[in-house]
Amino acid sequence: QVHLGESGGGLVQAGGSLRLSCAVSGSIFSINAMGWYRQAPGKQRELVAAITSGGSTNYADSVKGRFTISRDNAKNTVYLQMNSLKPEDTAVYYCRAWGLEYDYWGQGTQVTVSS
Repeated sequence: QVHLGESGGGLVQAGGSLRLSCAVSGSIFSINAMGWYRQAPGKQRELVAAITSGGSTNYADSVKGRFTISRDNAKNTVYLQMNSLKPEDTAVYYCRAWGLEYDYWGQGTQVTVSS
């Protein structure tokens, strides 16, 4: 059984910052890729940022220069530092951990940015 525990969401004013964390626990030895997705009301879920076990990163164009993804492989934890938040960043943010033979998702954490 593998569990992804997310934390750090909340309500913040435009221009503010939040840091999301996602800890993976359970019967998994190592994780290939970890990332964050988001889904706003009425929209499809989209990739925000991803990071491999080697540290290679990928970002959505809309968050480049504002968000930073990082991970602690020893703790099987991924982080998303979100700066200069905009109202359009409002969404439920989901953590994902995946590899060739597995694909796990968290329950999601709400991020709301007020104007």
